[in-house]
Amino acid sequence: MSLGVALLASEATPLSKTGGLADVAGALAECLHAAGHDARLFTPGYASIDRGRFAPQPLPALQDIPLEVGPHRYVFSVSEARLPGSGVRAYLIECPQLYARASLYTTDPDEHLRFLAFTRAALIACARLGFSPDIVHLNDWHTAFGPLMLRTQFAQEAAFARAHTVLTIHNIGYQGVFGAEAVGDLALGEQAYLLHQDDLRAGHINPLRHGILYAEALTTVSPTHAREICTDEYGMGLQDSLRMRERDLTGILNGVDYSVWDPRCDPHLPRHFDAQHLGAKAELKRAFLARMGFTTAAAVPLAGIVSRLAVQKGFDLTFEVLPRMLEGRELALMVLGMGEARYEQFFTELAERFPGRVIFHRGYDDALAHWIEASADLFLMPSRYEPCGLNQMYSLRYGTVPVVRRTGGLADSVEHFDPVTGSGTGVVFNDFDAPALEWALNSALDWYAEPKLWRQIMRNGMAQDFSWTRQTEQYVQIYQRLAGR
Repeated sequence: MSLGVALLASEATPLSKTGGLADVAGALAECLHAAGHDARLFTPGYASIDRGRFAPQPLPALQDIPLEVGPHRYVFSVSEARLPGSGVRAYLIECPQLYARASLYTTDPDEHLRFLAFTRAALIACARLGFSPDIVHLNDWHTAFGPLMLRTQFAQEAAFARAHTVLTIHNIGYQGVFGAEAVGDLALGEQAYLLHQDDLRAGHINPLRHGILYAEALTTVSPTHAREICTDEYGMGLQDSLRMRERDLTGILNGVDYSVWDPRCDPHLPRHFDAQHLGAKAELKRAFLARMGFTTAAAVPLAGIVSRLAVQKGFDLTFEVLPRMLEGRELALMVLGMGEARYEQFFTELAERFPGRVIFHRGYDDALAHWIEASADLFLMPSRYEPCGLNQMYSLRYGTVPVVRRTGGLADSVEHFDPVTGSGTGVVFNDFDAPALEWALNSALDWYAEPKLWRQIMRNGMAQDFSWTRQTEQYVQIYQRLAGR
């Protein structure tokens, strides 16, 4: 039976993107639509959205709408676009005062207001559109006050009479905390008792905690991460609230859009390949080495990194390990990313120390990311924690063997290879320390030296299926349970 689903997300591919949240929001909306559900996407109308490409049309009945966020007054309008290739309705909440900034996210003092306003405006837009969703699906801290808004300020709104709420936690490390002196921005009045009182006494308000407390169902982006965030080690201060809601928390591994990430049809590559035609991958590697200025022979294993350079990603471990590995073994390294200065400095100095063997490209380049996945022999993800991760799943499809730490979605998507049975898809290490990473890299290089064994690992990975169609059904089951269908 068809369901009406309002998806609220602070970013959504292909309209806007900084990370995996955008991929999930866009892909889930498209898959729900393809399955026959009335899924509608609501997202801020950022200045960076390509208006020429997506041609959003102003909705005449939803222009210049007054918006109150506590004592603050704004005016918003709504434009409608259709996601290319799917027909999903995407509604842009247009408010230049809040969203016409240099980046999607800021450190400005009104950051909490930007997303309180978005959440409230999206709910107002639903009602004015005459859209009565069965499910309001919120994402991360930016929309996490949605369940409490529906319980209080929108409690009498007919459009939400049958609505149930789902909150997905994409990255628990980002919680949107702001000062308790701004409590009036929530406009709860006599219902302020519904706020987390211990946090208020401590002088702050945590949007993500309130989503955890009040959403009817909670999801996060991998089964292992769902268990991890209920522990003191990974809960980031929210483990007490999560343990209270543990029965309502489900881990659903993110899917991969194989129309974008597949070596059989990748538009960024001049040659395509599959598990039966690995010669083309070797040719791509040779072309890539020459293009990027590597001086190593094509037979030398090439490791790839495409990542935000942040503490979460575990690159502290590489400070000690990578120089020693490069000194002691044949290895080349291609790094694409940007982030914290200490990591950028490390990879810059590593490239200077090992010219022709290490190349660091600061920034992000989508075409280059595809080339790295296609050309590298192994892909490095030593994450301290990883809610889901996508690059390890891209790597599997491209026959690029992932070397990962056993955490979150990495644990759920990569199986450590067993040379005896021939099963497994990558190299998985357990402990977050330098010796464990060094063991993993040495294992990978030892197996690479045995071509028959290495091809087996590659083909095992290329046979995996992490398509969104399979993952979407798990969300639908939660929706149907809440809606009583």
